[in-house]
Amino acid sequence: MTGAPQDWTRAPNVNLRQVGKPLVRTDVPGKAQGRTRFAGDHVMPNMLHAKVLRAPKASARLTRLDAAKARALEGVVCVLTAADLADRRAATDIPGQTGRKRLATDQQILVRERVRYHGEPLALIAAETLALAERAADLIEYDLEPLPGVFDPVEALKPGAPIVQGTDNVVATYKVRKGDLEAGFAEAERVVENTFRTQFVEHAFLEPEVGLAWVDENEVINIRVSTQVIEHFRAIADALGVAHNQVRILGSMVGGGFGGKEDVTVEIYLALLAQATGRPVRLAYTREDSFFGHGKRHPFVITHRTGVTQDGRITAVQITMTADAGAYVFLSPYVLLYAVVAGPGPYRIDNVHIDARAVATNNMYTSAFRGFGAAQACVAHEQQMDEIAKELGLDRLELRRRNFLRTGDEIATGYAIESAVWSDDCMTKAWAALGERAPEDGPVKIGRGVATYQQSYGRITWLHDTSEAWVGVEIDATVVVRSGVTDIGAGQVSALAQIAAELLGVSLGEVTVYNSDSATTPLAGTTTATRALYMTGNAVHLAAEALRGRLIGRAAEEFGVAPSEVDLAESRAFVIDAPDKSMALKDLVGICASEGIHRSELAMFRAPFTGEIDPETGQGRVHPDYAFGAHAVEVAVDTETGEVTVLKSVGAHDVGQAINPAAVAGQIEGGAAQGQGYALSEAMIYRDGELMTPSFSEYLIPTAMDMPRVQSIILESRSGLGPFGAKGIGEPALTPVAPAIANAVADAIGRRVFELPITPERIVMALREAEPRKGPR
Repeated sequence: MTGAPQDWTRAPNVNLRQVGKPLVRTDVPGKAQGRTRFAGDHVMPNMLHAKVLRAPKASARLTRLDAAKARALEGVVCVLTAADLADRRAATDIPGQTGRKRLATDQQILVRERVRYHGEPLALIAAETLALAERAADLIEYDLEPLPGVFDPVEALKPGAPIVQGTDNVVATYKVRKGDLEAGFAEAERVVENTFRTQFVEHAFLEPEVGLAWVDENEVINIRVSTQVIEHFRAIADALGVAHNQVRILGSMVGGGFGGKEDVTVEIYLALLAQATGRPVRLAYTREDSFFGHGKRHPFVITHRTGVTQDGRITAVQITMTADAGAYVFLSPYVLLYAVVAGPGPYRIDNVHIDARAVATNNMYTSAFRGFGAAQACVAHEQQMDEIAKELGLDRLELRRRNFLRTGDEIATGYAIESAVWSDDCMTKAWAALGERAPEDGPVKIGRGVATYQQSYGRITWLHDTSEAWVGVEIDATVVVRSGVTDIGAGQVSALAQIAAELLGVSLGEVTVYNSDSATTPLAGTTTATRALYMTGNAVHLAAEALRGRLIGRAAEEFGVAPSEVDLAESRAFVIDAPDKSMALKDLVGICASEGIHRSELAMFRAPFTGEIDPETGQGRVHPDYAFGAHAVEVAVDTETGEVTVLKSVGAHDVGQAINPAAVAGQIEGGAAQGQGYALSEAMIYRDGELMTPSFSEYLIPTAMDMPRVQSIILESRSGLGPFGAKGIGEPALTPVAPAIANAVADAIGRRVFELPITPERIVMALREAEPRKGPR
């Protein structure tokens, strides 16, 4: 059912003074001047250096491990193996939960008997120097008996396949049954079917995993680390067998994550060694270590079978998805769910049938990565849309316009979209911004592509997500915000300051934010799922709004007017219609302090709470809301060498309300670069489970020389659930980029490469397959 079109206003719903302005982020000066410290910059006196010994095989039985020589080496303080850890295990279920029962997916901390992936940790070493720790690792003797492994998820499903997890290697399944699939296909005049494949991808964040741990005078284990989740303190405490209040995590303000620091990485190893030695311990992965130190993006195989009428209306879609979970479950069930929800794309389809499964193999485990399943789904549905347009002889943009969701329409899970759906606006603006088409030159062909998306922001609604924040005003009218939100580069902290500044009538420079300390800042939840602005921004908004109300109430009493007649701006309180009737905010705060009026507020924001979806039909609400947008590109393809050059790259996104447009543009630009690597060059290549691309010499990420200027087009429907009507941009900025490039390459060469990355070799192969075979002379 299609709801009546909503006339979302394009004018601000409040008189914004700080929000919506491209202000210099609060974290920029420290980073630009080199004063902000990476997690790896922290050291302590009497500190030990740690090393992780990893298995060189992907599937094996550990029959012997002897650390005697390593322990005897002078300067080695501690060597831990599975034998030293009793039955301790590490949680791998979705982090940051505060009440919901976890999935039973805990894994071994160190290999006890069976190695399941290349690089699985065998032992931990702490020594006086890093060189000694590395030498000790070489002295540890072990025997690995090779076991049959399975390295393809389809093979892992076959009878007799080696079992990696559970009884059949299936770690998660989801299905959607909406409408009448048979009737939908009966109505169709054409049926288009294609299969698309994506690859393992590395996060390549700025700072590899690193941390420093120490036990303080209160026997609390402190861990300073670059992380997306300080709430890991609970899982770490459980793994160590100590109380939750005996572990403290302090997050850094730089380092990058993209999902790769959502799971526990070095924290448990650091805590175990600090607990065992009683001394500070530093563990820093090299870039090569990092390739084994966290989960990768899930490879997917996705098949779309789509029924359409001759005029381009989609009547039915049948989708199958298979994801490679790797050796352990981690967040595979959730990535799969997000892929299912996003599977049909931002299109109105009445008859939908989806079957999805995540399957364990002896490859590297996979987990969270920016886009979180929706990126893989978009790679498939947007290439399928171009293939349908080609089959029908329709314009690619027009086909999309005839099928776009509108406000009030139901998505695949039956949830009716309540916010604005500006897919058409975004697509049209992005495409127009490409401007004049570049000329072709001999074998160099020019192609253009576009992709649109439906991307959730906020966590799964049956996780019952919450976020807390504290806002206070000091006697001199400066503002303090306390929030547990982690920020390792995306600007969440600055956004909170801008929200508080807006509501309390001060400048951004008059707000200080203390963040990311599990012991002293209110717990804000994870910086994942494009949720930080939505959840923590709303928590700060609630706290600041309550404080604003008390300040305005007292000012109104002073002015002899109603509170609705008073505003705060430029560090003054004033009567709106008589601005000369005013007082300094400092004086107002002083009055409140002298009268015992509370000058701070602790607030909790609660996302929508629901039950789970119907397991048989997949119907129900999964996320709080969705963002929509598009990306368009122009490429040049050398048909002789297969080389692709991205000439133009334009992202257009409805962000609801941009808290800071400059920060939003930064997210769009970064997403364009990461998505370009996903499309053209990046791939973690495994052969029988063993990594063949163990460094940036073989794993190719785009450099500044590869990137065109990225144009960011910011649309603001002000219809989102975040503060001031904001939606989200962290993950959406990446999601449509790779399929837009794939569509542009296909447009240029007249052939589609159905597997990412679209390397020169694959392009040349596709062109050769298109050539007519020559008969005998």
